[in-house]
Amino acid sequence: MKGVILVGGSGSRLDPLTRVTNKHLLPIYDKPMVFYPIQALVNVGITDIMIVTGGNNAGDFLRLLGNGSDFGLKRLHYTYQDRPAGIAHALGLARDFAEGDSLLLMLGDNIIERNLLAARRNFDAQAQGARVILTRVENPSSYGVVEIEDNRITAITEKPDAPKSNLVQTGIYFYDERVFEIVANLKPSGRGELEITDVNNYYLHEGSLEYDVLEGFWADCGESFESYLDSQNLVARHGANKLSE
Repeated sequence: MKGVILVGGSGSRLDPLTRVTNKHLLPIYDKPMVFYPIQALVNVGITDIMIVTGGNNAGDFLRLLGNGSDFGLKRLHYTYQDRPAGIAHALGLARDFAEGDSLLLMLGDNIIERNLLAARRNFDAQAQGARVILTRVENPSSYGVVEIEDNRITAITEKPDAPKSNLVQTGIYFYDERVFEIVANLKPSGRGELEITDVNNYYLHEGSLEYDVLEGFWADCGESFESYLDSQNLVARHGANKLSE
């Protein structure tokens, strides 16, 4: 399995903090934001990671992360998304890097308290398909809302006005090697972007989409100034990426 971390985007919701730097380089307590998803992937045994970035500060990631040796990585690769064309579009840029392996995709502004070890074991036990990591939030209309019946996902709706559940996609996804063919056949949404929810709905309609619900906190650092502050406080009080309790 290989890892892909997305650290593009304009970071407009954290302006003016992001006027002169990429959002994912901002500090969360005592580390840059991007350190947390890298460590989350390392904790499940991933040693090959690709960073997908964009904007005017892409070179800063190379200066900060180098070849990934500080994290014990075998390889740390970089690629550039030249326009804001959606999460699925950014994922598609990692096709050659993946080389037919399965993937763990994580958005770079996600921080988790615990780890993804059980989710990886569950994904490895699947014959094929995808696995999404879910959590419950107070503002589900800001996310991809997931409906579940009899322990099966029945629907995923991107940012609905009237959410039918408070269970949402976190921005952490396991995919089999077929994901790039799915991305290649997507049509842009009304926003003009390739949506990751459309990828997940493909697997859902195929009957091969599974899920796990996170234990411990999940922080979406870039959703608002309030969530950015909450992320700092949660990490300061509880730590992140715990391998054991």
